[in-house]
Amino acid sequence: MPSRLNPYISFNGNARQAMEFYKGVFGGTLTVNTYGDFGSGKEAGGSDDMIMHSMLETDKGFTLMGADNPPGSEIKPGNNITVSVSGDEADELRGYWAKLSGDGTVTVPLEKQMWGDVFGMCTDRFGITWMVNIVQPHG
Repeated sequence: MPSRLNPYISFNGNARQAMEFYKGVFGGTLTVNTYGDFGSGKEAGGSDDMIMHSMLETDKGFTLMGADNPPGSEIKPGNNITVSVSGDEADELRGYWAKLSGDGTVTVPLEKQMWGDVFGMCTDRFGITWMVNIVQPHG
């Protein structure tokens, strides 16, 4: 799977409606995972039907990802869009991570997560938030 760069939008509890709207605009295939799918919705102070991750992929090559912001996290216009870099080229993605996080602030260390992939989140020295996800083989 080649590496991919795309926007990732955080929503204030209406991610499902927003992503379904964008599917209506752009077409394509929408996949949705809830916090409940991973057994962590109520533990995180929210509900199991909140969206932990969704991805819209279109025939035109567009990719848009989105999720409900975790409870207690404030959303303001401007801080609700992140740039996501993902794929299975681990060395390449770790290199991007090292450069992006080098003079920035790591908010989630790049390590294996509950969904099985290696993931990290950081804010670079220019104030841009990045998510790096290294897809792991799922058996």
